[in-house]
Amino acid sequence: MAAYVTTDSVTSFFGLLTGVSPAKYASDFDVIRLTRQGLPKKVLTSLAHKISLTFQELAGIMHISERTLQRYEDDAIVKTEYAEKAIELARLYTRGQEVFGSMDKFKQWMKMPAHVFKGETPVSLLDTSIGFDMVLRELGRIEHGIFA
Repeated sequence: MAAYVTTDSVTSFFGLLTGVSPAKYASDFDVIRLTRQGLPKKVLTSLAHKISLTFQELAGIMHISERTLQRYEDDAIVKTEYAEKAIELARLYTRGQEVFGSMDKFKQWMKMPAHVFKGETPVSLLDTSIGFDMVLRELGRIEHGIFA
């Protein structure tokens, strides 16, 4: 699989992670450290709002019950696997914004059923790593004018 990224791909997605300083995370190893430390629930909530996901959609993508996610205090650090999914989401949506030229256009595309995804919406595929890969590959095709 080829991932098409910009030269600032390591830190460009931090704009979606409110409260996380991009200056502290300049390399992939810094992002790994951030992932291992976990993220506060309020960062996940803010991310969901910015990318127009419901709490239920976010919980499904993260493989956590909506109720369990709601029980976390805003400043509580959520587990590593949830932080990793949040970072993947931020990176994907940042990439989509680059390809579509606007976050609003990308968010619309994410919620529209697509033939290439057998009639499913791209956002519905994000509960698996294969789904993330499929959406990223399709973004690469769109960027290069290769439509399915």
